[in-house]
Amino acid sequence: MEIREALTFDDVLLVPAASSVLPSTADTRTRVTKSIALNIPLLSSAMDTVTEGRMAICMAQAGGMGVIHKNLGVEEQAREVRRVKR
Repeated sequence: MEIREALTFDDVLLVPAASSVLPSTADTRTRVTKSIALNIPLLSSAMDTVTEGRMAICMAQAGGMGVIHKNLGVEEQAREVRRVKR
């Protein structure tokens, strides 16, 4: 198994400076798995105070992904997932 290097928010510091990069040319797409790609590299936390269907829908509309938390019964989890997939 190959373990690749990955970075989190605290691993990166952007120093303010002039840049020739145009925001419209920046590519923020990323892969979560071989079959799942996101337009923005953001996933919401799978915490019961953070992500249920409504948040997952907003994340998807923005190009990210919401992870439904596990503190629901199986039927409730299935209902939230169905709600997001509509």
